Amino acid sequence: MLRLSSSILASDFTKLGECVARAEKAGVDFVHIDVMDGMFVPQISFGEPIIKSLRSATALPFDVHLMVQDPEKMVPALKECGADIVTVHAEATKHLDRTINQIKELGMIAGVALNPSTPIENIKYVLKSVGLVLIMTVNPGYGGQKFIPYSIDKLKELNEMCQKLDANPMIEVDGGIGFDNAKDVIDAGADVLVAGTAIFKGNIEDNVSRFKLIMGQ
Repeated sequence: MLRLSSSILASDFTKLGECVARAEKAGVDFVHIDVMDGMFVPQISFGEPIIKSLRSATALPFDVHLMVQDPEKMVPALKECGADIVTVHAEATKHLDRTINQIKELGMIAGVALNPSTPIENIKYVLKSVGLVLIMTVNPGYGGQKFIPYSIDKLKELNEMCQKLDANPMIEVDGGIGFDNAKDVIDAGADVLVAGTAIFKGNIEDNVSRFKLIMGQ
């Protein structure tokens, strides 16, 4: 099943609740929340108070993407904030397996993310443990970047590995996703599309409708 996750990093922060509500009504499936610490990536973004306050604005699942060092320190608080999916970078924690289990034990879906140049092979042994794999299709830390073309090959490689290992995580793509490449990433095996600028720039309802048309929904 294809899903659309709206990245609030590209929304109007002065109308955050309104933007999320409009995206939900238009038909998005997840709210994608990028948490950045200014260390793992250059930017600082949303923290726990924003996530917690936003929880009352929508019934949509919160798809939380941790771009932080030592992400395991934040996991319990994210549960309290109402997170549904918590994705950590393989590059950001020394104990990936332990962190995945920590997320699952708290009743959330555990995801693992890979930077563009990080090989798929690095997560081979946790593929059957996670509910989501996030392929970064730009270098993380900033919104509005251009899609990295070799991400298509990486998606295909991930799908092949999942089939060989009988693993069935959701495969999510994040970074530079728009109307021009959405079909390409779907054809390569992505089933969750994260879009920020392409949803929140211009008319939210029209943009979501365009994505849904591409997704055959």
